[in-house]
Amino acid sequence: MTVVIMAGGKGKRIAEIAGDVPKPMILLWDKPIIEYQIDCLKRYGLTDIIIVTGYLGSIISNYFQDGGNFGCTIRYFHEEEPLGTAGALFHLLPSLSENFLLLNGDIVFDFDFGRFAKFHREKNAAATIAVHPNSHPFDSALITPDPSGRIIAWLNKEDPRRSCKNLVNSGIHLLTRELLDLYLMKNNFSTPPGKVDLDREILKPLAASGRIYAYKTPEYIKDMGTPERYAEVKCDIRTGLVKTKNLSLPQKAVFLDRDGTLNKVNGFIKKAEDLELLPGAAEAVRGVNKSGYLAIVITNQPVIARGEASMEDLEDIHNKLETDLGMLGAYLDDIFFCPHHPDKGFPGERPEYKIDCECRKPKPGLLFQAAEKYHIDLSQSYMIGDDRKDVEAAMAAGCRPVFISPVPYGGGVPNYKSLLEWYRDFDARDSVP
Repeated sequence: MTVVIMAGGKGKRIAEIAGDVPKPMILLWDKPIIEYQIDCLKRYGLTDIIIVTGYLGSIISNYFQDGGNFGCTIRYFHEEEPLGTAGALFHLLPSLSENFLLLNGDIVFDFDFGRFAKFHREKNAAATIAVHPNSHPFDSALITPDPSGRIIAWLNKEDPRRSCKNLVNSGIHLLTRELLDLYLMKNNFSTPPGKVDLDREILKPLAASGRIYAYKTPEYIKDMGTPERYAEVKCDIRTGLVKTKNLSLPQKAVFLDRDGTLNKVNGFIKKAEDLELLPGAAEAVRGVNKSGYLAIVITNQPVIARGEASMEDLEDIHNKLETDLGMLGAYLDDIFFCPHHPDKGFPGERPEYKIDCECRKPKPGLLFQAAEKYHIDLSQSYMIGDDRKDVEAAMAAGCRPVFISPVPYGGGVPNYKSLLEWYRDFDARDSVP
């Protein structure tokens, strides 16, 4: 499979770090950003690489040459004038494999490309984008997939927003040559076009076709857009966090109950405006994010079975939760919920959800679902909540239970008055790796 690395950017915001080299050649300890990318690609047998250069491109080609010293084959395409995020692809079309990877040259990652390619094949996608939550969603385009992963909405940075999922394009794409051919045919181009924006002109319009998918991942993928992020990445490389987040390795998670742990309990929450974060909750989640543990919500939501809220209402509630956390620099890696309720007799109840399921806490079904999806070692993970059902679910799954309550649980279960209080103790003891 061909890999195309877009390395033509100048990097104006990070120029104070190293303005005399292209952004993808900025050193992280002992080697440039692109070399970290190549190291990861090689582990998955991805050694046919084309680097698209622009600003000071000779620095890149002089360093890597034909790739022989780096265990791969490297070719180059130099943009005399900027061609946007996709223009070069049309010049490269004859050299591309039927499915090819497109990577931003300014991101550091450790990513399981095998899982990514498998997802792409199973969906028969024309394009698959690796998406992830991050701590600064409001300076990024936001992508909304349906439960199957099919992209149904795409908001650019300047588009009006209300509560949204915190999912952004990570800069890793798996595309087909068909996608480029369709663009040429649609626009009646017989020769390569000039400047083309990948997101706005190719991918976003494709969403209506149902053939563009989002591959959600909590793996380490971080851009180097600012000096602050550069410093974070350097630290994460040194601590080993970058490598340990690869989903080929067992992960650790902090599972979080929702109501009473992250947000105030206002009865059953039936609409988004009723959700209000508890003081300190975002700070605690932000700390979990930085520790390397996954932050995953596990919540019973019987309002669905009782007919008091629709799935659309619940999605709005969770979008507000993600938005409110995102405004404070925190994010959730995923949300798992149980819509069922075993007891009948509620006005307007929905019979299809009135079942005795395996996912409603205190049963551990949701924890097992999350563990399977993200390769989580439950024995090294926490389940935190304000209800005895949370503790029982944790024990049934083999997690470490934590009880949030002014009343001790007993039986040796750690007890804290708030999520933030727990985090301050956790931060002093635990980190990944």
